[in-house]
Amino acid sequence: MLKTEELQINIGPQHPSTHGVFRMIVTVDGETITDLKPVFGYLHRNHEQIAEQNTYLQNMPYTDRLDYFNSMANNQAYAMAVEQLVGIEVPERAEYLRVMMVELTRILNHAGALGFLINDMGMWQTQLAFGMREREKILDLFESASGARLMCNYFRFGGVVRDLPPDFIPRLKELLQAMPAFVDELERLLRENEILMQRAEGIGILPRDLALAYSVSGPVLRGSGIPYDVRKAEPYSVYDRFDFDVPVGTVGDVYDRFLVRIEEMRQSRRILQQVIEQLPDAQGGHINPKARQNVRPPVGDVYARIESPKGELGFYLVSDGSGKPYRYKVRAPSFINLTPLGDMCRGYKVADVVVILGSIDIVMGEVDR
Repeated sequence: MLKTEELQINIGPQHPSTHGVFRMIVTVDGETITDLKPVFGYLHRNHEQIAEQNTYLQNMPYTDRLDYFNSMANNQAYAMAVEQLVGIEVPERAEYLRVMMVELTRILNHAGALGFLINDMGMWQTQLAFGMREREKILDLFESASGARLMCNYFRFGGVVRDLPPDFIPRLKELLQAMPAFVDELERLLRENEILMQRAEGIGILPRDLALAYSVSGPVLRGSGIPYDVRKAEPYSVYDRFDFDVPVGTVGDVYDRFLVRIEEMRQSRRILQQVIEQLPDAQGGHINPKARQNVRPPVGDVYARIESPKGELGFYLVSDGSGKPYRYKVRAPSFINLTPLGDMCRGYKVADVVVILGSIDIVMGEVDR
């Protein structure tokens, strides 16, 4: 038997975007991973420290830049935290508009994430182009509603900044009508693709007990067979009015996480159809007219959470009665979901590391807050 020595190597940081500003200290025995330690901090933005110097309203556009793929979801979690702290009610129509924007965000996130995952496998960029094409259609809708495509800054305490333009719903219906063909085509191209199956099946397994121990959430948790979704476990906004399923995997490998995201796009479309059917008329109001934006909450603390596309996104705020948060803490799913990476990679090959990392679906903006 060939005698080998363990070697410690560094993977990354390799480029200034996505998971490129991230380092892994990898110990290998030949091509096999024996240990892996993730190293964060190359993109640190001091988000939480800056937020404690701003007024509550000034922090809303900062949340856009946490998970910059999913600014609408970031807005909702923060808005809910401030509303609970102050005691602001949100009009019914505004709640539906919020759900609409976040479910569109879930679709664009998964469409992009799956494309990037295939790219990480060294396959072709066709799926990434398909995913980005659908994402652009949704960003067109975001632009018409908020005036921005990426950093939308659309939510306000007590609702949303403005109501939908007249052509928004017809355009949304057109998008939803065409969406099944996109999702079906993506799945048909990949589900039984030989390269994907070899690179994904049985790779990066995260067992159920380990997923719970690490407190992971979102598709990473559900891929391990645990049907936990904040929208079901602790319904917020108007999610208790919608009929949708929580897809789960069985093995907890890269392949299961891929399949869960495919099905979640279908479930988000299902929710959006119900939102359109149930959407109250404009008389319901897009914002609470009594809600002040320059708030001074009473002394106290609050934790508000949502099911963002990547998992549980929570904001913990402490008020000292002033117009600025005394403490501001973000429970970012990308950060929490990265913590079991060493266990997920141990025993696999060096070539599998990038694929396993890609299957977690991280954005470093919310890891290095």
